[in-house]
Amino acid sequence: MTLLDPDRTQPPPVCPTAPGAAPGTALGQVPAGPGARPTSSVNLPNALTLGRLLVVPVFATVLLTTALDSVALRLLAFALFAGACLTDVIDGRLARARGQVTAFGVMADPVADKALVAAALVGLSLLDLLEWWATVLILTRELAVTVLRTALLRHGLLPASRGGKLKCLTQNIAVALYLLPLDGGWAQLREPALLIAVAFTLVSGVDYALRGAELRRSGRNVTAVRSG
Repeated sequence: MTLLDPDRTQPPPVCPTAPGAAPGTALGQVPAGPGARPTSSVNLPNALTLGRLLVVPVFATVLLTTALDSVALRLLAFALFAGACLTDVIDGRLARARGQVTAFGVMADPVADKALVAAALVGLSLLDLLEWWATVLILTRELAVTVLRTALLRHGLLPASRGGKLKCLTQNIAVALYLLPLDGGWAQLREPALLIAVAFTLVSGVDYALRGAELRRSGRNVTAVRSG
């Protein structure tokens, strides 16, 4: 997340899985019709997502090279980060507009977002430009939500919430401010932006935990109905 389009984890129109639904149909997903053809994973939105993943090591290398205190390299790191965030806006919208939302895209898109933000946070902390407590706190939350989503896959897809989208937006703004070679009054915007990002990170994490618990309970209820 990531400047910021909603995660492509938003599923197609959904409804609770009815008893007797086809095996393997995730809770909350509308099963495909008998004659429906699966969407190919080889498409432009997924290519953009993969490209964003490939940019991460390049971005990290450029960022760590800014230890030389080069304004040009700082601007290059910012351009790579902003460009990667832009692809997050484009790939999600293309996938939905073209009906090319795939399992690969749903899983790879948030991974690419988190990898990009993680590289930025760790790199900035290694350069002593960003406090480590914020980096550890944000990355711990991201890891916890990823584990939660993976554990709940058998019950259904846990889509991005509005709080999650605001979390992505505030994180990206904070990272962008720390990447740019700012001084004076502009540099003073960094800490407030970081605190806002941390606040949204924690609040949205709690929201995911609550919705995950609700999804799990719903899955158990459906299983009980089927068994009965």
